[in-house]
Amino acid sequence: MRFIRSILSILSIRSISVPMIAFALLFGVVGAGNTRAQQRGADASAGSQLGAAPAGRTGGARGGRGRGSAFQNMTLTTTAWPDGGMIPLRYTQAGPELSPAIQWSAAPAGTVSFVLVFHDADTLVNNSTDDLLHWMLWNIPGTATAVAQGRPDGFELEDGTRQISVSGSRYRGPGASATGPMHHYVMELYALDTMLDIKVNPQGPQEANPNVQAIRTSIVQAMVGHIRGKAAYFGLFRRPQ
Repeated sequence: MRFIRSILSILSIRSISVPMIAFALLFGVVGAGNTRAQQRGADASAGSQLGAAPAGRTGGARGGRGRGSAFQNMTLTTTAWPDGGMIPLRYTQAGPELSPAIQWSAAPAGTVSFVLVFHDADTLVNNSTDDLLHWMLWNIPGTATAVAQGRPDGFELEDGTRQISVSGSRYRGPGASATGPMHHYVMELYALDTMLDIKVNPQGPQEANPNVQAIRTSIVQAMVGHIRGKAAYFGLFRRPQ
């Protein structure tokens, strides 16, 4: 009888212990899984704080401009005519074709040179998107704040400034026909953080003018990535009847 009671007692203990042991093992596995998930979440959070790129940036530091990408609007003016006003005859092909005095201000810090472009926005050249270039000056010293009136002929001036136009090495005044609409002549100034290594070889007396559109394209391409400031000014002109 005692033996039978002992057997029943052992079986009773086992019937209780086995489910309890199984439950304990299951709880331990789930708990361990939750702990690992929490640890992975903590690791990811720490990784995002230490290694992730800030908002608005992508990985890598290449492709920058080297001197920052800040852009600044400048002020461009001339006493020759009001902004958007009529260009007097003395600055045009209908007069002595005198280049105007031009001034500017608020150039950005770090400016090394300026480029000045004067063009007829109402024309086309060779059935392309290019318009007529009346004057282009580049490598104007970064310390300059003006271009004097009546600049001389020559591809390179005394201060290192270089110039070109459809007329060669000088300023070309507006010349819109008297029988057509008023033309818009746009003057643009760019501040650059570099000098441009583009030079025009002097032409002999019997040689044709250089390809002004090709030179203009080379200058514009060289400006890309170096523009730190810009200003614009324009005038109207049509030859008198």
